[in-house]
Amino acid sequence: MKISKILVIFSLLIMTGCASMGIGSRPLSELTRNYTDDTSKFLAVDDLVIHYRDEGQGPALVLLHGVASSLHTWDGWVEELKDRYRIIRIDMPAHGLTGPDPKLERYEIGYMVDKLDKFLKKIGVRKAFMAGNSLGGYIAWNYTLHRPDLVEKLILIDAAGYPQDMPFIMNFAALPVIGEMSTLMMPRFIVSANVHEAYGDETKVSERLVKRYHDLTLRPGNRKGLVNVFRTMKEQSQNPGLGDRVKEIRTPTLLMWGEEDQWVPLTTMERFREDLPNARVITYEGVGHMPMEELPLQTARDAADFLQNGRAATLPYKSANGG
Repeated sequence: MKISKILVIFSLLIMTGCASMGIGSRPLSELTRNYTDDTSKFLAVDDLVIHYRDEGQGPALVLLHGVASSLHTWDGWVEELKDRYRIIRIDMPAHGLTGPDPKLERYEIGYMVDKLDKFLKKIGVRKAFMAGNSLGGYIAWNYTLHRPDLVEKLILIDAAGYPQDMPFIMNFAALPVIGEMSTLMMPRFIVSANVHEAYGDETKVSERLVKRYHDLTLRPGNRKGLVNVFRTMKEQSQNPGLGDRVKEIRTPTLLMWGEEDQWVPLTTMERFREDLPNARVITYEGVGHMPMEELPLQTARDAADFLQNGRAATLPYKSANGG
């Protein structure tokens, strides 16, 4: 880690006004009022109350967001696809309005898969398509291995799955002492820098978007929960056998990737492609880590085409214009 980056962050912390430092939490009642709508529901799964939305009609499509995000990242897909699919999306543990499991210090993949499985059983889902971005993609392919009878088709969007370097800010927040400081404050400029880095076209990052990410980080318990997620991811990212079981997946799969992804680069996509030789691949020129958020209409249509038109075929990867 570069000492200069650490010094820059601390200098900015000193210079930043208290109003944007992210000290203290936002009341859950306020966040619930601002970030739910008439499709929002809450369901207890063991000791965790999961916030989710269940909308539309047709075959079930389960959407799993990435690290430090929320179910709102799929808004564009829902608008485009809800006339054709029953779309189920959740705030993952330690994220969004769901918040952390107070008993946990590590969010291991077995825990995430178990919570997802219990949730889907409770709402009566027996067959579904599944799409996941980043950490959500990692959970999605592991869940597919756990329940191949349930997942009919799989879409991995800039998904984690193989050993790699962690994004700087996540690696930084996972450090001893720094992590404990991060549970007490989460400055808005850091959240803003994170979102800008995740986008290929930074002009698409609005103040409203940054506010949503920052507000939900300030849900009571989420900062500590996210630090624990980062620490779990850091441990997992150093495991040389992390992606060994990918090649066991027999479910038709679509790989969707932003060509400008700085967090989970195209080299990771290539490893998925090597282990899933029958997967279809689409990459997006000029797009970053969250194509479904940065380019919602095109990615939603590409997803629907894959879900509607038979099994994945072995194809050279197709680059979609990110403009």
